[in-house]
Amino acid sequence: VQLQASGGGLVQAGGSLRLSCAASRRLLSNNGMGWFRQTPGKERAFVAGIDWRGSSTLYADSVKGRFSISRDYGGNTVYLQMTNLKPEDTAVYYCAAHRRSSVVMTGYDYWGQGTLVTVSS
Repeated sequence: VQLQASGGGLVQAGGSLRLSCAASRRLLSNNGMGWFRQTPGKERAFVAGIDWRGSSTLYADSVKGRFSISRDYGGNTVYLQMTNLKPEDTAVYYCAAHRRSSVVMTGYDYWGQGTLVTVSS
């Protein structure tokens, strides 16, 4: 199972970015998926999750109302639309998937390589 994240970059505060994560065909479309982020010296933190159908989502309090997670029909690509970005959103963002169909914050089994998001003030 492979996950390939893309879409990171440098953006000014208040701007937007859209991250994408493509899963290999071996990852079945009925897996829940999510996004995490990590900054130096800190543990990887949950950002957003989505169930296998895209009908249920979950967000960290710090990104509610600003970030939106979605997935394409058929489920092999998940997106994270980030708006009103703040300098504290600067981090390496990782996509992940797990073996269950539900939306969860923990217990992810598969991880992508990460994409850097830098928000300048």
